[in-house]
Amino acid sequence: MMKQLFDPIQVEVWRNLLSAIAEEMGATLERTAYSPNIKERLDHSCAVFDVQGRLLAQAAHIPVHLGAMPLMLKTLLPRVQWFPGVMWLCNDPRVGGTHLPDLTLVAPVYITPTEDSSFSGKVLIGFVASRAHHADIGGLSPGSLPLSTELYHEGLILSPVRLVVRGRVQEDIQDLVCANSRTPQERRGDLSAQVAANETGMRRFRELVTQYGYVRFQQRAQETLIYAEEVLRRALSELPLGTHSATDYLDGDGVEETPIPIRVTVQHTKAGEVTFDFAGSAKQVRGSLNATEAITRSACYYVVRCLVEEEIPTNEGCFAPVHVIAPEGTIVNARFPAAVAAGNVETSQRIVDVLLQALAKFAPERIPASSQGTMNNITIGGNSAEGRPFAYYETLAGGAGASPTTSGASAIHSHMTNTRNTPVESLETHYPLRVLEYSIAEGTGGEGMYQGGEGILRRIQLLTEARISLLTERRTIPPPGLNGGGAGNTGRNSLLLPDKTHLTLPSKWSETCPKDSILTIQTPGGGGWGKRSVD
Repeated sequence: MMKQLFDPIQVEVWRNLLSAIAEEMGATLERTAYSPNIKERLDHSCAVFDVQGRLLAQAAHIPVHLGAMPLMLKTLLPRVQWFPGVMWLCNDPRVGGTHLPDLTLVAPVYITPTEDSSFSGKVLIGFVASRAHHADIGGLSPGSLPLSTELYHEGLILSPVRLVVRGRVQEDIQDLVCANSRTPQERRGDLSAQVAANETGMRRFRELVTQYGYVRFQQRAQETLIYAEEVLRRALSELPLGTHSATDYLDGDGVEETPIPIRVTVQHTKAGEVTFDFAGSAKQVRGSLNATEAITRSACYYVVRCLVEEEIPTNEGCFAPVHVIAPEGTIVNARFPAAVAAGNVETSQRIVDVLLQALAKFAPERIPASSQGTMNNITIGGNSAEGRPFAYYETLAGGAGASPTTSGASAIHSHMTNTRNTPVESLETHYPLRVLEYSIAEGTGGEGMYQGGEGILRRIQLLTEARISLLTERRTIPPPGLNGGGAGNTGRNSLLLPDKTHLTLPSKWSETCPKDSILTIQTPGGGGWGKRSVD
């Protein structure tokens, strides 16, 4: 591809103009949502697309959504009807969904002659989308992350439906979603927040095109796409040519506690392009660790994006040099109706781990050791003493892997999750739970020239009978170090019952527990980097 000359000032201006739309959408969603999972933990993503469905900007929200929303939009484009005032709601893994709690709302953006005199009628100029993790969407257990063996166990499947028509929310569709949730008022509020986020994006999109004109908008947007692609190709060209493979393992799928291999072969045989081939990975499993193709692509795009040290637009141009081979029927591209609840949150992390391990063979001086490699998913749900239903969901931080230049950060969300924690004050206000301890788990980071980050210790007491479900990883296979560094500690799950019985829990577990039970989670540390010098 011939290199194109750019006005760097204009590229930077338009990168910020486009990303500002997505960022303001996210701010609207955060401020108007009902559930702590969205307004406190910020478990959502917002994006802007052109009329061809190409990603123009995605806010710096959740990396696991990076390739998933573009795939969903490309699937929806020829499948549904687009007209002014419509918004399509979808979570189906067959249409670019990740797992069922992630509800995506997509809206077309039209401009009228009064906004741009070059048009003679309403013309489609692009799309906006918001994706939010809803704390309960039905299924076998509160929080909709059960120990499932098929998709139907995991909640309501929406494939796709019109939540908004001619600017009006369709109450029957909203009622359908709420009727399938244990926390209907939260769902109603969070859906309204997504509608508000999309309306914000549509308004800002139109204002941008009105101010600069559609022709100039198209030109500048295209420049940002080409620029991002060129910078990414240049970053990939810095890697030596060759082919390297790596294999890492998941602990087990919750049905069988047998290690599950994920294997990738990274082919850099043409400068500036890379192929990630997952042939040799395990077949899809009975439990919910199966990943959709959208998840696997997101992990690949995220890792390649991390190779670029400078600020570039996060758009479709970043994807062009990246080729992904994810054989259908495997754990990285499962066939319907495979259970996928944990694929989004756990398998995505292991895909990142194995990709970085393979890339370290190309450039060991640039790649960090493995981080904790899990999101430590906790869901707790039931009814309060007053009879109010609740569903608490959270992912817990852990240790980041050490890098070639510094120790890993402690108590931090890493890689495919970019969420915050739920503040203790908010957690105890919204749910019949009490946090007894929230601290750094000292000594959990891997040894090395640079130390892996430390995990955390969290103890939660139930103030009412409730069902606890855990989807966690790195409980038997530790996060490996790199270049001679030591592995991080594995995580630990345990339960103390009111009668003082102490139970060690597996990585995947779900049971109804009595009031005053105490759940303790110690999250894994990150791997160390380099051999520790001996004085």
